Parts: sequence; structure tokens; C-alpha cells
Amino acid sequence: MPAPRDPIVNSYWQTRLAIAVGLGLSGCAIKEPHTVVPLTMPAAWSEQAAAAKEPSSPVSAQWWRAFRSKQLETLIDEALAGSSDLRTAFQRVRQADIALKVAGASLLPGVSASSGSSANFSEGASTRESTTMSLSVSYEIDLWGRLAAGTESARALSEASRYDLETVRITLISSVANTYFQLLAMRERLEIARRSLATAERMLGIVESRMRLGVATPLEVSQQTTAVLQQRTALAPLELQIRQTGSALALLLGRQPIGFDPGAKETLMQLQPPVVTPGLPSSLLARRPDLRAAEARLAAADADVAAARAALLPTISLSAGGGISSAALISLAGGTGSASLAASLAQTIFDGGRKKLQVESTRSQRQVLIETYASSVRSALKEVDDALGNASTNQRQERTQRGVVAQAQRTLDLAELRYREGSDTLLTVLDAQRTLFSAQDTLAQLRLARLTAAVDMYRVIGGGWGSQ
Repeated sequence: MPAPRDPIVNSYWQTRLAIAVGLGLSGCAIKEPHTVVPLTMPAAWSEQAAAAKEPSSPVSAQWWRAFRSKQLETLIDEALAGSSDLRTAFQRVRQADIALKVAGASLLPGVSASSGSSANFSEGASTRESTTMSLSVSYEIDLWGRLAAGTESARALSEASRYDLETVRITLISSVANTYFQLLAMRERLEIARRSLATAERMLGIVESRMRLGVATPLEVSQQTTAVLQQRTALAPLELQIRQTGSALALLLGRQPIGFDPGAKETLMQLQPPVVTPGLPSSLLARRPDLRAAEARLAAADADVAAARAALLPTISLSAGGGISSAALISLAGGTGSASLAASLAQTIFDGGRKKLQVESTRSQRQVLIETYASSVRSALKEVDDALGNASTNQRQERTQRGVVAQAQRTLDLAELRYREGSDTLLTVLDAQRTLFSAQDTLAQLRLARLTAAVDMYRVIGGGWGSQ
């Protein structure tokens, strides 16, 4: 008859068997298929005629240098160094990286140690002293891939945060460029208004001289005086807009807005809008960081669904421990040791359907992300197509408006000459003055529209991010 086996030995081999079975089943992790959003990308842009005039070329990561504005480059460098929005986005990247490390740590064993000494005193009895030290290790076997799915979700969200940082960076650069161009446009329009005022005041002097000679009437003096006052009134709102635009630019740079003045080293008309080619519509998905961020969040949602499904299944945990104790104070000499090894299986029997509802919730969240991603792609396509149309239209309008300004100036010169000769009335001169002022002001706004259209084109195709 075989001798009975030691219970401790039996427990040891049973634990080893449980561990082996758990590790063998760990390959049965639940996988969620990668979500593929069905999208129909157009073969060409609606404004393809405008886009096809220039060959497609990669966009530089420092695309703002194409405007050949040293002051703009200085402002953007300052914004990249001082923007609170950019620093905030960078901290979100750090937080996502920390969350990834926390998720990854759950795949590793947990180790803890403890030690203590005690002495018990009682009257008329001997003193009892003891010292203990223990070490324990715990590890959850990721049988169904729940922990791995959580790590995969955190990794995808970390990638998304990096794409978000690039989106904030592109948005910041575009905002600085557009605001700076608006400031230059306001200054140009103010200078036009001042030149128009000077012309009106010069004409008022002529009318007053003609009245002293008995050629002009008091009515004509009054009419020209009114024109001068109107021109002076037009200066105030332009000056206010310059101050407000300057303070908005200061905020983008991370500066104190009160009293900020970037200086006037260049004029609006000195800047030439660069030609920007958008490439094929299909390349947009890889060139825009906001779309890549949406893709990463979809991948995180897939992992979240897998983790929620795995949470419905049993969990297996392993634990091991060892310790030593001694009947002495702060001393382990002559102590006795102990060791343990255990495996546990846990399964939720009733939770009111909470875990099943969690699976449905994560699936619904994924569906929201799918719809959001598809909508974002469609919006991106429209933005590029609109930017193409704006760039082409504004260029043609500016070319035509330059002809309008030239003719308006010629008309004013002729009207003043005819008025001095007595061949025409003052009303003709006043009308020519208003026409020239309006034409010059419109030209400045069209040049601003061309510059901002170029900035918008760079922004909507990803700001050169894919070229980094």
C-alpha cells in the first residue's frame, strides 16, 4: 500500500498545475477587430482646375516662411515658445504617457514587503517580544486579454494626444499669421483713409479759394467740408480695430496685451501670397493630425470594447509569500521561516447586469467615434475645396480691382482738373473721391483675403505635418 503524500506537497503541485493551465489559456485573449470606417474619397477636387495649374509638391513643415516675412517668422517663433495653449497640450501628452505606463504596470507582478517589531509588557508577567519580516508577490494572469486591451487603449490615446498637440500647433501658427495679416490690413486701410482725408482737405482749400474769387458758392464749401469731416470720422474705428487686433496678437504670443505693438516693419502689399497645392483628396487622411487623432481614438475604442467583454469572464490570480519571525526585539536571529503559494479563480455571479451594460456602453461610444470620424473627413474635404475656390477667386478679384483703382485715380485727377477749369461741378469731384477711397479700401481687403486664403489652405491640408 503506497504511503500517503504530504498535504503541503499536494498543494504545491496543484498550484503549479493551476498556473500551467492559466498560462496555457492566456492565448485565448478576446480580440476586437479593427474598425474600418467606410469612406468614399473623391478622385479630384471640385476646384481641380485651380489646383492643377501647379504641380503637387510636399508642404514644408515651416510653411509660413513661404510668405517671406521676417517679422511673421519672428512672431511665430515667439508664439511657439510662449503660448499657453501649446504648453497645455504638451501637458496632456505627458498625462497620456503616464496613463500608458500605469496601464502597462498592471501586466507586471506586484511585490510588497513589510516588517515590524513589537514588545508587550504586563505587570507580574514576562515580556513578550517579536520581530517579523515578510515579502509577498501577486500576479493576475491576463487570461482573456483584459489588461492587454487596457494597455492598447492607453497606447492609442497617447498617440491621439500627440496628434492633438500637432493640431494645436498648426492652429496656433495659422492664428498668428492671420491675425498679423489682419493687423497689416488695418494699417493699410488707415493709411488709405489718411490719404483720402489729405485729398479732401486739399480739395477744400481749392474750393475756398474759388469762393474768395467769387467762382464757387458757399454750398460747395459746405459740401466739401462735409466730405472732410466724414473722412476724419472714418479714422477712429480703424484706429480702434488696430489696437484690438494688436492685443489679440499679443495673447497668441503669450504677451501682456496692454500696450503691445509689434512694430511696422513691412506693409500688406509687400507680402506675396504663395501658391499652395493640396495634393490628392486621398492623401488628406495621412496629412491632417486631427484625422489621425480620430483614428487613434477609434483604435482605443476597439480596445475598450475588448476589455469590457473580457471583464465578463473569470479572472485567475496567483500569489506567493514568504516571511521570517523571531521571538526577539529588532532581531531575526534564530527566527523561523514560512512560505506560501496560491492560485485563485474569481467570477462575478450577479452584478445587476453592470458589466454587460458596460460592454454596450463602450460599443455605443465606439459608434459615436465612427460617426464623428466620418463627419470630420467630410468636413476636411469641404475645407480644402473651399480654400481652393477662395484662393482662385480672390486672385482674380484682386487683379481686376487693381484696374478699378487705376481708373478711379484717373477719374479723380480729371474731375479735379475740370472743376478748376470750371467745366464740371464739385459733385463730380466728391463722387470721384468716394469712388477712389472705396476702391483702394477694397483692394486692401482683397489682398488680406488672398493671404488668409493661403494660410487657410496650409492649415486644412495639415500644415506640413506629414512632411516632418
